[in-house]
Amino acid sequence: MLKGKKILLIIGGGIAAFKCHDLIRKLRDKGAHVTPVLTEAGKEFVTPLSISVLSSSKVYMELFDFDDEIQMGHIELSRASDIVLVVPATANLLAKMAGGMADDLATTLLLATNKKVFVAPAMNVKMWEHSATQRNIGILQQDDIQFIGPYEGEMACGEYGFGRMAEPEQIMLKLEQQFNSQKLSGCHFIVTSGPTYESIDPVRFIGNHSSGRQGTAIAEALIAQGARVTLINGPINIPPPSGVLVKNIVSGADMFEAVKSSLPADGLIMAAAVADWKAENIKKEKIKKHNAQTLNLALIRNPDILLHISKLKKGRPKLIIGFAAETNDLMGNASKKLEEKGCDWIVANDIRPETEIMGGTENAVTLISRNSSENWPRMSKSKVAQRLVDLIAEELGT
Repeated sequence: MLKGKKILLIIGGGIAAFKCHDLIRKLRDKGAHVTPVLTEAGKEFVTPLSISVLSSSKVYMELFDFDDEIQMGHIELSRASDIVLVVPATANLLAKMAGGMADDLATTLLLATNKKVFVAPAMNVKMWEHSATQRNIGILQQDDIQFIGPYEGEMACGEYGFGRMAEPEQIMLKLEQQFNSQKLSGCHFIVTSGPTYESIDPVRFIGNHSSGRQGTAIAEALIAQGARVTLINGPINIPPPSGVLVKNIVSGADMFEAVKSSLPADGLIMAAAVADWKAENIKKEKIKKHNAQTLNLALIRNPDILLHISKLKKGRPKLIIGFAAETNDLMGNASKKLEEKGCDWIVANDIRPETEIMGGTENAVTLISRNSSENWPRMSKSKVAQRLVDLIAEELGT
């Protein structure tokens, strides 16, 4: 999908610039041609030599460079590519873009280009949340600038929150979306993501550690293949991919109703960690401990969404994929779930605490169908999503 494509890569001045080394390598592995532009601030984090070696290309840095202007003027440079990519897009660069400034080579190219521009922001969480940055983002979105991230995570400064730059795999996925054949165009998928919270009283609930990262990544990969996606999120803190219809829910019963109301669909992917149990009676007032040393709660089963949709006689999605998060006997429990629920595929993963999979950024899964199983190596959740959606496209794609 990226083979033969020309990427003009503008490298901004932030610590996340080091990821450009891996990004360039991955782009070239896909057959893309990368022309790098290194800002003055970017040179503080990566060297022209390293970028030139990895891209096998001249690195452009100066607006008023006589030799560069003779060989290829900045106007031609801005339009010779198929796409313009800004990584990392710092708060300063976004502000300059929003203001239409052209005081160096990078900003001049961005103002002169007639190609689609993608930006991968990276900055401190407070800088991202600042009203000035949010105003600039709004202006750029109106100008059809495409944003890739940012995401929530730990930052180089030690703080945690939104502002962490997208990983190279996530950037690649977005670019491939721009160029791919979109094998799932015309298909509708429902994706569930994150945990559910089952209230005990007004302040307490039964929940789990699901982050929603895997479901969000799957929704993003489906969008990249041209699908229409309804993303049903439990309580998570991850921004949804652009282009999806989001339904936010809290409890398992909420999710059940949201799934049913989203039908019909070509596919259902139940990546959410839905609580199996809920309180039989939710207390109207906060439960007081008084002198009690124990607390007995009566629990009842939550609706089994996967079972209900899989057994539909009318309106059943063509492909239903369940997830099995297990702490023991992974294959045995996951295979049993496939049989009992009546779904088509199960994505099984080992969520013992030492794996750091639940709530983490990586996954190691086994894909189980009626006739076979595949063990996948540990990889980022974005890669798992892409691989899964590629198989879905083979199964359902036009």
